[in-house]
Amino acid sequence: MLKDGEKGVIRQRGKDDITYAIAPHVPCGVVKPDQLRSLADVADKYQVSELKITSAARIAIIGLKEDQVDGVWEDLGMDPGHAVGLCVRSIKVCPGIQYCRLAKQDSLEMGMELDRRYHGMVLPSKMKMGVSGCKIQCAENCIKDISLYGTPKGWAVMIGGNGSALPRLADLLVEDLSREKALDMVARIIDYYKEHSKRERMGRMIERMGLDKVKADLLG
Repeated sequence: MLKDGEKGVIRQRGKDDITYAIAPHVPCGVVKPDQLRSLADVADKYQVSELKITSAARIAIIGLKEDQVDGVWEDLGMDPGHAVGLCVRSIKVCPGIQYCRLAKQDSLEMGMELDRRYHGMVLPSKMKMGVSGCKIQCAENCIKDISLYGTPKGWAVMIGGNGSALPRLADLLVEDLSREKALDMVARIIDYYKEHSKRERMGRMIERMGLDKVKADLLG
């Protein structure tokens, strides 16, 4: 029996007939036509009846047997990524200025850069990130550990959101940063989290330490 995360699998419901899902990493939800064709071809080959678009903008192949997993990954030739575990998960991103008339900043470019830097980074607890091109926050910034949204003058950074069984809305940390300063701030936040977290999510750390102290430490 495979464990969650082993060979990129997510165990599905059931005790007697154990099946697995895999959700290849699709950075920022941007997928190319040949990748879609490959996913469909693999689903047909292994007689998978359905695929599931996940909340993290991945495309999951569900209902796989353990002895099919290696073959599926070989046929796909895609990065398994990090769908589970104590690490930075897939980064949720809105369409941004390339596609949305409301966007103020290039969320796709920023999201791809964050994905390159942080996806899969091992941390004291799991971490979710989001990037939105404007304050409407279609990437659900309010429930992300670290998130950015575009303003006419740059980027706003939010911290401490959590959509779990004990939900918490994110706090605004700083506004109107340039791209470079926003990336520097994210790096500072992650380093601070590594140092101060006690295997808790970002929001729980903020509640334990106090928002004013965390802000003072990060912005000081």
